[in-house]
Amino acid sequence: MPVHTRTCHICEANCGLLIETEGRRVVSIRGDSDDPISRGHICPKGNAIADLEADPDRLTSPMKRVGEDWVALEWETALAEIGTKFAAIKAAGGAAALYVGNPTAHDFALGMQTGALKKALGVRGVYSASTVDQMPHQLAQYFLYGHNALFSIPDIERTQHLVILGGNPLASNGSVWTVPDVKRRIAEMQAGGGRLTVIDPRRSETAGIADAHHFIRPGSDPALLAALLLALDDAGLVNPGRLAPMLEGWDEAWAALRHFTITDLAHACGWEVAAIHTLAAELGNGLPTAVYGRIGVSTAPFGTLAHWLINLLNIATGNLDREGGVMFSRPAVDVAGSSGPGSRGRFFSRVSGHPEVMGEFPAVSLAEEISTPGEGQIKALVVIAGNPVLSVPDGGALDAALDGLELMVSIDPMITATSRKAHYILPPCPPLAKDHYPLLLAPIAFRNFAKFSPGLWEPLEGQKRDWEVVAELAQALAAAQGINLPPPVQPREQLDRMLQKGGRSLADVMAHPHGLDLGPHVPRLPERLFTPGKTIRCAPEPVIDDFTGRFAAWLKAQPEPGLVLIGRRHIRSNNSWLGNAPRLAKGPDKCIVLINPQDAAEHGIGDGALVQISSAAGTVEAPARVTDEIMVGVVSLPHGFGHARPGVRQSVAALRPGVSHNDLTLRSRLDVLSGTAALVGTPVRISPAFAVAAEAASG
Repeated sequence: MPVHTRTCHICEANCGLLIETEGRRVVSIRGDSDDPISRGHICPKGNAIADLEADPDRLTSPMKRVGEDWVALEWETALAEIGTKFAAIKAAGGAAALYVGNPTAHDFALGMQTGALKKALGVRGVYSASTVDQMPHQLAQYFLYGHNALFSIPDIERTQHLVILGGNPLASNGSVWTVPDVKRRIAEMQAGGGRLTVIDPRRSETAGIADAHHFIRPGSDPALLAALLLALDDAGLVNPGRLAPMLEGWDEAWAALRHFTITDLAHACGWEVAAIHTLAAELGNGLPTAVYGRIGVSTAPFGTLAHWLINLLNIATGNLDREGGVMFSRPAVDVAGSSGPGSRGRFFSRVSGHPEVMGEFPAVSLAEEISTPGEGQIKALVVIAGNPVLSVPDGGALDAALDGLELMVSIDPMITATSRKAHYILPPCPPLAKDHYPLLLAPIAFRNFAKFSPGLWEPLEGQKRDWEVVAELAQALAAAQGINLPPPVQPREQLDRMLQKGGRSLADVMAHPHGLDLGPHVPRLPERLFTPGKTIRCAPEPVIDDFTGRFAAWLKAQPEPGLVLIGRRHIRSNNSWLGNAPRLAKGPDKCIVLINPQDAAEHGIGDGALVQISSAAGTVEAPARVTDEIMVGVVSLPHGFGHARPGVRQSVAALRPGVSHNDLTLRSRLDVLSGTAALVGTPVRISPAFAVAAEAASG
């Protein structure tokens, strides 16, 4: 039986796979020990590709919703009907919107077609998973380095101290940091004398193997980071080294920091002052150190401030652009060098006046743009590879708003919590018929590499690849409006051109089916900077204003009493789209709420008890696990569940649908600089479900 080399397309790790097939049936999947980046590592998600390929609930033709029923259509009919209805909506003055989901970032060919669809829809700003994920990274980089895609990457192979805030790479396999086989890499770092410090409100899987773990009040990361910078200054350990001539606004940044005291900052984040000085001394000891912040830092009210401060911390210790610190990649395809730097505030959302950021509006504003009458009200929506009813805050409000659309099209292989509200679903073919290249993820890898994985076979008759669906939809929408769009360029041809700009060709990369190792990162500053003067802009005005204004006011305010909610991720899940894979759904129930023993005793909650969790957005019920891995005052509920909404057709997920974390999060909580949803720290109330039921019955 043939064995195919392949890259796992599910998460950011991009692990190499060997897939054994018989005909079109997957016989086995194992890690590719010859892949120079993943070294044979595979997680449960890689094996689950077989489930995705053969899922009996996968749609095989376009579907049209008629009442509560779904009717299969031919592609030509579906596209023609969509085009006609869309043209009528536009002619009547209705506005359109585009939501782009997370899997699009893992599909280079699909991403190449969204520009044409955006033009055909006539939309200016789009909505995407970026503003419920990583936009603070991008905005901080845009401010500091002049380009939103210029990510600084922890050099895990050479560092002596890796500090992780709000990240759990043992569950995510890296996130905004492509680092497969991360557990073994951490062990190798530790065996070489290096240390791992994890700062998180939960003692996560990664914290479990760390040399030190510290709890932190959810959402208070900027307070800790600012305190660490001030402690470095107090100890005379601020030493940017060779970066010093590149620093613009360095003194202004320090002037802003000195508005605050270490004592006040320590109180706000729940740390002892002595512990801050100790960690600052470790960061400033001259050894290669990398500070990295992820989802728990990004999805908070001060996400952009936190990433600005993380960058300042790496600069102040001389660890930016240093071997063993955080470095900039030299990818085979230079995404930053071949795209615009980004923007903020070129235009604003209609209802709440949110500034666009990188051409996007906050995902939290989509519901109000659909439901609020007036000129520019969204009447038509296209969703690509997304499930925002489960992934965007206050999912119940968005769920209800979707009912008001005159036309909704979902490009999705399944009937999900979101696509069930569509008027048409256009399903792509299964994943193994599609090519794979890590266009957006190789540039954030811990090491430079390139790898192209051709599809294992052609789509079956009547099936289309994702990029073909989007390209043909764009053509249909444009034609119905009398707009001429140029024919789409074949993705392989476009990728080949992009590779050739970097001195390679697609043929060169394909000659290395296990992957092409392009070596470790090397120092690249100031050449790599995109600012006009090749400087690092340390004190961007919007950031300083937010720091000395909104953050300073938050610091003076008393924390609200009660519990706050955080999310978490499991190695057997990835957002909301893997719940129907039997290999991942099996095992213990994953949708459980974690609560500290002290809080459990105070609220009368026993281990395993069903509890009711409520917020200003809604109420859910889930079983509890009483554990000291979560800090006092915090409860944790995983994201990616909630498949029990009426109309969802996912037979495996239906057996354990769980509840949606985002039925509790609030649209009103966001990072105002980046528009990113503040999923961290939602105020909640918790009580035993039986007590609530008894009270309701007696009333």
